[in-house]
Amino acid sequence: MVNNTQAQLDAVFHALADQTRRAMLQNLAAQPRTVSELAEPFAMSLAAASKHIKVLERAGLVQRRIEGRTHICQLDARPMHGGMEWIRHYEMFWHQQLDALEAVLKAEDKVNKKKRTTHSP
Repeated sequence: MVNNTQAQLDAVFHALADQTRRAMLQNLAAQPRTVSELAEPFAMSLAAASKHIKVLERAGLVQRRIEGRTHICQLDARPMHGGMEWIRHYEMFWHQQLDALEAVLKAEDKVNKKKRTTHSP
């Protein structure tokens, strides 16, 4: 796996497990946003939005900078790479399993086809 600690990977998956945080990340993918802008679509308080953003920050998915009284958040998708690598490992596993199943089914079809042509009147 890539240079991600288990704790980092856990933090990323924890952050992505919540649909509000996923929506915030999607929103940030377009451009940096203020905490107020991130909270607005959810009709939530700034305190609630800030809690979600802190989870995203702990996972390394969001960088926050302060300009005066305004907190501006920006997406950093690099930590997702470890999660993608972890998922890719299991994707390869399932591709191998499905390829093996396909081979078995093709072999069965070949045997059944041979039986039908042998037993035809």
